[in-house]
Amino acid sequence: MLALTIWLPWPVLVYLVMSIVTFAVYFLDKSRAKRGRWRISEGTLHLLELLCGWPGAFMAQHLLRHKSRKADYQIVFWLIVIVHGVFWSWRLGWIRV
Repeated sequence: MLALTIWLPWPVLVYLVMSIVTFAVYFLDKSRAKRGRWRISEGTLHLLELLCGWPGAFMAQHLLRHKSRKADYQIVFWLIVIVHGVFWSWRLGWIRV
């Protein structure tokens, strides 16, 4: 893990790991949906997106075709993406609040 932090800054590592976790959870939820089994709550999925997993969620929505048509879900998802964009724009000094 130390070798990865030398090559990748820690925020990139966090987004990468959380995206992999989030993609896996979307995959699990999709497979459970197909089988009619107990589902992972949308709140949990949104929490993972908020905790830096939104790129993995975006990929899962498109590759797995999961949660991509549900309008109310997409509104919250894109608000989370905007929050991350505003935060990093502020953090990098591109905008001032």
